[in-house]
Amino acid sequence: MRRDVFQAIADPVRRDIIGLLANESLTVTHVSENFEISRPAISKHIKILKECGIIRIHKKGREHYCEILPKNLLPVSDWIEQYRQLWEDKLDSFGSYLLKLQTKNKDNE
Repeated sequence: MRRDVFQAIADPVRRDIIGLLANESLTVTHVSENFEISRPAISKHIKILKECGIIRIHKKGREHYCEILPKNLLPVSDWIEQYRQLWEDKLDSFGSYLLKLQTKNKDNE
């Protein structure tokens, strides 16, 4: 099955794993200690993240470490960026509307 970065971020547990690994490499055991789901379930999420190219696993002694590959998250950033201006415009418009309401209410007092 072909996986992509959007599949990786589709699940909240995987997003949380990405967040954990953003600061440091962790063993699979240390990753799983941060969740209230089973270690096999965490291993499945890690496998999907690896297949999507978001993390890599490397072995040090007997431990398997997960390491983030941040450049592979760029497609998500690029996709979101195309909508940033749209949302900024909408928020600016909403802010202007609220300001008009405040002014109108003050004038009616």
